[in-house]
Amino acid sequence: MGERDEPGTIGRRVQRLRVARGLTQKQLAEPVYTPAYVSTLEAGRVRPSDEALRHLAERLGVEFDELATGRSARRVTELRLGLTEAQRALAVGEAESAVEQYTALLAEAEAQELPEEQAAALLGLGECALDTGELADGRGYFEEAEARLADAPLPARVPALRGRAVAHYLAGELRYAVYLLESTIDELNRGGLHDPDALLLLYASVIGPYMDMGAHARAAQAAEFALALAPQSGDPALVARMHRSVARALLAEGRLVEADASLAKAAELYRGLQLRTELANCHWMRGYVYAQNGELEGAEAEMREALHMLSATRATLYSSQLTVELADVLHRRGRSEEAAELLRDVLGGLSPERGAVHAAAAHRLLGIIAEDAEDARDTEQAEEHYVRALSLLERAGAAGDLADLCRLLGDLLRRTGRVEAALDAYRTGLGHRTAPGTTTLGPAPAQPPV
Repeated sequence: MGERDEPGTIGRRVQRLRVARGLTQKQLAEPVYTPAYVSTLEAGRVRPSDEALRHLAERLGVEFDELATGRSARRVTELRLGLTEAQRALAVGEAESAVEQYTALLAEAEAQELPEEQAAALLGLGECALDTGELADGRGYFEEAEARLADAPLPARVPALRGRAVAHYLAGELRYAVYLLESTIDELNRGGLHDPDALLLLYASVIGPYMDMGAHARAAQAAEFALALAPQSGDPALVARMHRSVARALLAEGRLVEADASLAKAAELYRGLQLRTELANCHWMRGYVYAQNGELEGAEAEMREALHMLSATRATLYSSQLTVELADVLHRRGRSEEAAELLRDVLGGLSPERGAVHAAAAHRLLGIIAEDAEDARDTEQAEEHYVRALSLLERAGAAGDLADLCRLLGDLLRRTGRVEAALDAYRTGLGHRTAPGTTTLGPAPAQPPV
């Protein structure tokens, strides 16, 4: 359980436990030690040997680790069991229950001064916040988790870094999200820290920001890397449940080391379950590539598969974003009414602070659908959607999308006879297209050792 506490701390702990149990120094010392030794130990003037601590722990009815460090090995193992229970709840979409569990576990971990378990609870709270769209809260939890792991190796900090990047991405801060993810990938590769789980998280998470910034080739490459790294685990939920049951049985028998090993396996499998969201993003990317190649049937199939995976994890914000792109495919397949209905439903869950780029895409597509309706072309409604989209994209800094939208708005204004306004829109679009630095991301991250 780590290094022992200082003699003074151990002495005070022994005295507190002795008094609580109504023992005299003589009763505690006998038959191996003297009352004088116990007195000296309680005063912090002697560093007790392991043998002395084991004798005192047995007499006081506590574990050796609790006497030496103030932490009960049993309580720590039970805490880890609680963390796997909370991971299970989050993995199967029970976010509200997971929040309650993680909050209680965080308090317990803080009381026992366990930084790794504190970080695990904070990560769980951050993931819950992402699922429910509470992005500022989520970012705060991830930052706290990073602080708790400040001295840990980079792979251990990757989930917190990735969580913070995703929170920034969902808030529309695309470039900063890409910077966080790419710089972490490069640091892992430069340092020879080829951790497959860490790299999978990072490559899969950078796909969305790449797509929204127009870096489609880089997004496709990241999806390829992520799918190659994805573990094949059969039915991870079933195996994880088995490990949790085994851990309980071992814990009941006092076999703490073996129980901890089973819990570690269960936690790893639940992390894999949470990767459903990341793997869904890979199917999403494949669908996007199909759509760009005009293979609309394949695009719809991939996007619906991704949407099914996201719905299973109740990742509502991601599902809303994907639905916008599925609507675009449906529109291109001639099913515009179905597409418009999807878009109207999904706009209620998006806002400038929650999915700004995809909210803009929804308005853009609704504008195009309004313009394309031959039987009742509604240019006024189309213009309203384009203007709303422009406002959202300016906030997010999605330069490529802004330029394209300015072209659409300019074409609409020109067709309705407002030539000067159309020229202004075109000029604005050209400015976004040529602004230095807005469409370059620097060198791509290195390929992982797959």
